[in-house]
Amino acid sequence: MSIIYGKRLRLRAVEREDVAKFHEWINDPEVTRGLALYLPMSMTDEENWFNSLEKRDQKEKPLSIEVRRGKGWKLIGNCAVFGIDLVNSHAELGIMLGEKSEWNKGYGSEVMSLLVRHCFETLNLNRAFLRVYTENIRAVRSYEKAGFVLEGRLREAVYKFGKYDDVLIMSVLRSEWMSQTKEK
Repeated sequence: MSIIYGKRLRLRAVEREDVAKFHEWINDPEVTRGLALYLPMSMTDEENWFNSLEKRDQKEKPLSIEVRRGKGWKLIGNCAVFGIDLVNSHAELGIMLGEKSEWNKGYGSEVMSLLVRHCFETLNLNRAFLRVYTENIRAVRSYEKAGFVLEGRLREAVYKFGKYDDVLIMSVLRSEWMSQTKEK
């Protein structure tokens, strides 16, 4: 897969030099509040994760998210398409925007839009879905902007920060995405 370019950012293969930044982000409680991670991770854990990527199918390897800064690029997070089911033609999407100074700038919606396009135009899938905690209102809005609709709710399915929260299942179908794309 080549680099995926958006208007303001790009998605590229994860490189070893990204690992230190990922380690910093996954140990920041503000960043991981909306993620499934709940315990501290060592640098060795993160390096082992990176080393395990070579065993993954190319289609399911995570991508680094970078925004343009002058003539260069700044790493702000990562994302992935995973759990690809070729029989039923769907996959799950995930995102981590770790660089807090870049929050609330619409990058999450742009990343998810690029991933959805990748799912439908490159991977030839019919449905892309994700899971999000109801407490993560900013993320829910971002996913809605990218075309995702609420599909279901798993009641009190996650326990974080001393309380249970519902998990929302959101998805977008190829037919919906094509309709939205024609309108733009």
